[in-house]
Amino acid sequence: MEVLEKPELQVLETGKSFKTLQITALAGMFMPTHHATMETVIIIQEGEALLKMPKSDHLLKKGASFIIAAGIEHSLEVKKDFKAIAIMAIASEIKFKE
Repeated sequence: MEVLEKPELQVLETGKSFKTLQITALAGMFMPTHHATMETVIIIQEGEALLKMPKSDHLLKKGASFIIAAGIEHSLEVKKDFKAIAIMAIASEIKFKE
């Protein structure tokens, strides 16, 4: 059985201009440094995670939303089982730092 170490991303819906992704993660998981090629809106549905950005960190909690500008590298450290929706342009891509 495979053990997941990183949050899971699943495309929920795709429209003409936008797509939505479900982000699901267990406490202790970590999403490595990455960026989106276009602006992304994150809406937190459950749990808690620390969004680590170059100039500051942000604690994301249930009910909050956050906008991440295009090209800004960030990572995600999950503190409590976490579920969120990411809304981004169809053409936007997530690029992980190598």
